[in-house]
Amino acid sequence: MMIRLKDSFVELGARDRVKALLDEGTFRELLGPFERFESPHLEPQGIVPQCDDGVVVARGTILGERAVVISIEGAFQGGGIGEVSGAKIAGALEIAVSDNKRGVKTNAVIVLDSGGVRLQEANYGLLSISEIQSAIVALRNYVPVIGVIPGKIGCFGGMSMTAGLFSKIIITREGRMTLNGPEVIEQEAGVAEFDSSDKKLIWNTIGGAQRQAIGLADVLAEDDITDIVEAVKAVVKEGKPSKLRSKQINLYLSRINAVDTTKPLNPIEVRKMWGKECTSEEVENVKIQKVEQNEKVMSRGRMWFEKLTGIENLKVGDVPSILCADVKLGDELVRYIAVVPNPNSRFPRARKGEVGLEEGWTIAKYVREAMEEDADKEKKRPIIAVVDVPSQAYGYKEELLGIFQSCAGAVDAYATARYAGHPIVSLLVGPSISGAFLTHGYQANRLIALDDPGVLVHAMSKQSAARITKRTVEELDEAAKKVPSMAYDIGSYSTLGTLEELVSGINAAEPKAEDVENIKEKLSKAIEVTRTSGIRDLSNRLTSEKALVGRAAGIKVRNRLKEEWD
Repeated sequence: MMIRLKDSFVELGARDRVKALLDEGTFRELLGPFERFESPHLEPQGIVPQCDDGVVVARGTILGERAVVISIEGAFQGGGIGEVSGAKIAGALEIAVSDNKRGVKTNAVIVLDSGGVRLQEANYGLLSISEIQSAIVALRNYVPVIGVIPGKIGCFGGMSMTAGLFSKIIITREGRMTLNGPEVIEQEAGVAEFDSSDKKLIWNTIGGAQRQAIGLADVLAEDDITDIVEAVKAVVKEGKPSKLRSKQINLYLSRINAVDTTKPLNPIEVRKMWGKECTSEEVENVKIQKVEQNEKVMSRGRMWFEKLTGIENLKVGDVPSILCADVKLGDELVRYIAVVPNPNSRFPRARKGEVGLEEGWTIAKYVREAMEEDADKEKKRPIIAVVDVPSQAYGYKEELLGIFQSCAGAVDAYATARYAGHPIVSLLVGPSISGAFLTHGYQANRLIALDDPGVLVHAMSKQSAARITKRTVEELDEAAKKVPSMAYDIGSYSTLGTLEELVSGINAAEPKAEDVENIKEKLSKAIEVTRTSGIRDLSNRLTSEKALVGRAAGIKVRNRLKEEWD
């Protein structure tokens, strides 16, 4: 009996991984290294750029069918997503959507070895990830979007939320998938919450075997080129799956609700609870554990929600940290959604307005309710996200139970509603940070922000960003003077050209009646412009005068990709 020696897929570089996945002889790279599409934002910080910016995009075939395969090089900047690398991924997926729309079937595979946002480019990365996510939601309507997480780096940050949108995920034991890395959790919540030096704890919590065992990944493959190639081919052959994790709101809310958060929780217990498919009957029979919110904590998000809706004591639902109300704006009904602090949350790491396990899925529930109620209406209800989110929840239980998938559920709902014709407008009234902003607000057709020091946009807290990039906070501030996307203030963010409007002259902390009316008028205008434009993807973000300058490199990447595609 012959024993076949295994060839490691993990040890391959990004380019060789793509070549391995495509049918032999069909590999054709787009925007290869000799074209020198590199980040313009690294050299000013003393960082040597890479000629392909750490992302390989290639056309070819899989099982004879047209395909685009995208692979992130984890060896460059930890596989972080910046302006150029993000535009390569989003741009390729957007063209694949166009192909499929006109009847030219094009499959998509993404090999993830990424720490998430490249912190040296910060807001460029966060913005790019939102656009990658939007393209995936659109593309899944035509073909399976397949994710491969082999290992070395793994899949972290906003890219783990992106993985939560995939049709199918193939992962090895060496792969890891999680929203917040152990070091970041330790930085934000302390070593008692998550000891980043405990390797066994890390692999048992976020490793590939655990993720597949509890249903957050589909295929556990060996670290072998042949095994992974065959797994990808099998998914291509199967076609679109009948179920997508990011749409199974009731299932995951019921599972999370069944967890006793007052007791310690270990990976083996979660395997026993989640290691099987729940039937619809089991989901319906789960009793929702209602948590009374005895203390009403005022935040900017709550205050603006109450001012805009005129409702001061909203009867909260099963998750008090998510406020949702339908009220008239002008002559039409709109749905407002806000995330607010809940000091009595079952999950202690999500008590100060953070987006956690319950919050992501509950946002998704409220958005999809509006979609279902308006399914037969020609004019879809606008949805306004009031954004005041300091961060996602940093906690052991959150990562063990898959907070990235909860956040992906909300991303999916917002993007799907937008594509269905619901105008989505986000009003930034406070911090709009990291995965929390991706979850609640970043899938909007239009973004409106208050010009106020309390309104911030960024990929991570300064302390954690300093630790991950091995810099001091002072050095980060100095770098932000050269690269505006690294800054936290809303003025610097506005230079990227993504905002529909930066509204000055508003008292953000204590708005007067005329301030509220002013914002209502701007929300109405944004809804009208969205409907008139007829644009349902996020391409309008690239057309403003500021974007033509602030996102010039990303726009150039997209244009060149279109030229080289066929």
